[in-house]
Amino acid sequence: MLKIKNHKSACSRRLSAILFIFITFCMAGNTWAQNPLIMDQFTADPSARVFGDRVYVYPSHDIYCSENNGRKNWFCMPDYHVFSSEDLQEWTDHGVILSQEDVPWGDPGANSMWAPDAIERNGKYYFYFPTRTKGASSGESGFSIGVAIADNPEGPFEPEEEPIKGVQGIDPNVFIDKDGQAYIYWSRDKIFGAKLKDNMLELASEPEIFELPKKGHIEGPWVFERNGTYYLTYPHVANNIERLEYATGDNPLGPFEHQGVVMDESPNNTWTNHHSITKFRDQWILFYHDSELSPNFDKNRSIRADSLFFTEDGLIEKVIPTHRGVGITDSSNKIQFDRYSEISESGASIKFIDSTDTFKGWKIVLKKPESWVKYNNVAFSSAKPKTVKFKARSLQGGILHLKIAGNGQIISEVTVKKGADWNILTAPVQNEVSGVQDLVLKLQKGEKVEVDWVTFE
Repeated sequence: MLKIKNHKSACSRRLSAILFIFITFCMAGNTWAQNPLIMDQFTADPSARVFGDRVYVYPSHDIYCSENNGRKNWFCMPDYHVFSSEDLQEWTDHGVILSQEDVPWGDPGANSMWAPDAIERNGKYYFYFPTRTKGASSGESGFSIGVAIADNPEGPFEPEEEPIKGVQGIDPNVFIDKDGQAYIYWSRDKIFGAKLKDNMLELASEPEIFELPKKGHIEGPWVFERNGTYYLTYPHVANNIERLEYATGDNPLGPFEHQGVVMDESPNNTWTNHHSITKFRDQWILFYHDSELSPNFDKNRSIRADSLFFTEDGLIEKVIPTHRGVGITDSSNKIQFDRYSEISESGASIKFIDSTDTFKGWKIVLKKPESWVKYNNVAFSSAKPKTVKFKARSLQGGILHLKIAGNGQIISEVTVKKGADWNILTAPVQNEVSGVQDLVLKLQKGEKVEVDWVTFE
């Protein structure tokens, strides 16, 4: 089993991340993501898979139901979408790939299409999903796990007539080892695992129960292999809400030894977290969810992504959730400074643009002179930009400076006139900028200037 020896230095981690960002930007030629990844609907439980040169994310779909199955303000999940991207910025919603009404054995009114997974084998795509069976009582004991099959990762998926025999519970995860053997994992107050037959539809072994530290609820297994070590990762309510933990072993069915925490409890006090871990263009990424986009109701969640790193001896370094997310943003796209990398300790904050419609996103508020916000990894093409556009407003008025973080060089200055309305302001680029840069937006003069986005032309 793995034991902690030493950790990568912060400098080494930074260098690895920058190298990944630069290589991937050059390969993809596109812009990159900010958190949350999807801003027009609620998404949770992201199962991320790399098929070809694209990342496909199969999340569950949260909607609001005042009452669901007789329980007020509970999880309500009627169907599944799939999203894909070649650069983690431009996400394509392929629409609904499976609805509860499509499942022959499922309860069509249960709203219980919980955390799924998908995998490819022999040119077919297998989508694994839990839902409550017809006539079953509420609770995880009433759930079975089914399979839907497609010829393409975006569907259409055709569900099997019956669920997988011998499996009761939720949160399916499927893993295919290097020798071609497939495994399925699921949870029902404990975490289970078993071999799958080659048809990917039936168990090929009796289920194993994994012995893990358990003080509270445990669910959501996700298994992957790296350098001969098998990682079992899972959400666990060690205290009051879920955090992500992991264990390691030398066999896909264990035994597994608990190693530590992948991600601490949500800073937004979201009761659940559910995740996947995948490698995309030489960088490991943790996909997870939080309820930042729904601050008053944590059953409406949104998927996110942050880079994940390992120590030299193979342990997972704890992931700190960020607004910024992963990768590069092209300077010609809207740079959302509210998805900041760093922010001044006083005088700067983020707020929703419209608290009644959170899908409109956030704004950065710079309240007093010298307050600032930093946004890292902005790529400037060989065609040097001539102007900068700011969407901003201020009741008092003010002057904004846009700078390069490293040397403090001013890129542009813009005056925000007094007024309650949002305006698109254009200012010239004063000093040429190129390459990949970290940017700082600073309030030079004035009070309470609000900025939605900045872009270069």
